[in-house]
Amino acid sequence: MNRSIPRRGLLAGGLAATTLPRIARAQGRPIRIGVLTDMVGAYAANTGQGSVVGARLAIEDFARQHPDLKVELVSADLQLKPDVAVGIAGDWLDNQGVDLITDVPLSSAAFAISDMVKAKNKAAIFNGAASAEITGKHCGPNHLHWTYDTWSMPHAVVDATVKEGGNSWFFITADYAFGHSLETDAANFVTTAGGKVLGQAAAPFPGTTDFSSYLVQAQASGAKVIGFANGGSDTVNCIKQSAEFGIQKGGQKIAGLLFLIHDVHGVGLASAQGVLLTEPFYWNMNDGTRAFAKRFAVLMPGNVPGSVHAGQYSAVTHYLKACLAIGAENAKASGRAVIERMKATPTDDPLFGKGWVRKDGRAIHNMYLFEVKSPQQSRQPWDYYTLKRTVPGDEAFRPLDQGGCKLAQS
Repeated sequence: MNRSIPRRGLLAGGLAATTLPRIARAQGRPIRIGVLTDMVGAYAANTGQGSVVGARLAIEDFARQHPDLKVELVSADLQLKPDVAVGIAGDWLDNQGVDLITDVPLSSAAFAISDMVKAKNKAAIFNGAASAEITGKHCGPNHLHWTYDTWSMPHAVVDATVKEGGNSWFFITADYAFGHSLETDAANFVTTAGGKVLGQAAAPFPGTTDFSSYLVQAQASGAKVIGFANGGSDTVNCIKQSAEFGIQKGGQKIAGLLFLIHDVHGVGLASAQGVLLTEPFYWNMNDGTRAFAKRFAVLMPGNVPGSVHAGQYSAVTHYLKACLAIGAENAKASGRAVIERMKATPTDDPLFGKGWVRKDGRAIHNMYLFEVKSPQQSRQPWDYYTLKRTVPGDEAFRPLDQGGCKLAQS
C-alpha cells in the first residue's frame, strides 16, 4: 500500500507543488491537512472525494483573505479498515508532516487516531465518524467531533416517529463501534419516549449486501418501526430490500437513523418518500448553501455537497482561523494549542452558521428534521427535502454532563 502524500494535494495561494522547497526555505513548511476518507466503500458517496473538495474550498477561501498562511491538502483512502487507517495516520504524522487529520468515516479508527494525535501533540477533527463516544469516553484534548454523531442523528427522528404511534422498534445494526453506538442511543430515545425495543440483528461490516435474513427477523418481530442502525450503501440496500419484501406496504415503518442525502439519491424518491431524517446541512436551505453547492458542482459534476462535505468546509475554516490566531509555527508545534483556540472561539461560517465548540470537543450547531419528498413534489435534481423542524444546537446534541468525558469536569 502506498502511504505517501499524494501530490494532487492543494497548496493554498495557488502555488504549484513543485514550489514547495522554495516556500519551505522562506517561511517554513506549510500547514498540512490530511483528509483520511472512504473513496470506494460503503461511505464513499457521503464522504470520499467530496470531503476532499469541501476541505479544498475552505482552504481556497481562506487563502484569498490570508495568502501568507500556506496550507497543503493531502488525502488517502482508509479502505474501511482500522489497521489501514491507523497505518496511514501514523505515517502522515511521523514522516509526512501532517498537522491535522480530518474526516475518518470509521469510528473504531477515529478512537485509535484520537489517541495517536494526543500522544504526538497533533490534531484531528472527525467529520465522517459518527460514534458519540468520540466526545464521550474517548474524548481528548487534541481532537474535535464536528458534523453529527449517533446521539444527534436519531434524536429528532425517534422522537417524531414515536409521537406518531411508532412505539415498538426492531434494529438492524452494523456490527462494529458506530452501529452499536447508533443503536444504543436510538434505543434509549425509544424507551425514554415510552416505546419498546423488541429486538435487534447485527449484520457484519463491511461486506454485507444481502440483508434479507435480517429483514425477515424484523418483519416477524411485529415491531411497528424497523430502525436501520447503519449508514451509506448499507442503509440504501436495507431500504431497497425492505421495499422488495413489502415491509412498508405491510404497515411497518422504516427509519434510517443515519440517512443522508446521497443515500436518498441512491434509494430514489419513489422508495424513500416520507422517510424522516436528520441532517445538519442541506444544499438548498439558503443563499449561502446554494452558492457553496454551485462551487462544489464545478469540481464534482452532477453532484451536490452533503453534510460531511459541508462539515469539512466548516471545520477546516475554523481550524485555519485558529492557526492564524496563534501563528502558523505555534500551530504546527502544538495541535493541542490549536484545539484550545478553536474551543475558545465561536464558530461562524455560511454553511453551518453560528455555534461553538464545547469542552468535550463537540461542535455545537443546529440540526434539522427533514421529510423526504415524493417524486411529484421534487422540482429539480436533488430537490429532496421538506424542512419539518429546526433543532437548536443546545438541544441537538447530548448534554455535556451525560457523556462521561473527563474534560467536561474541568
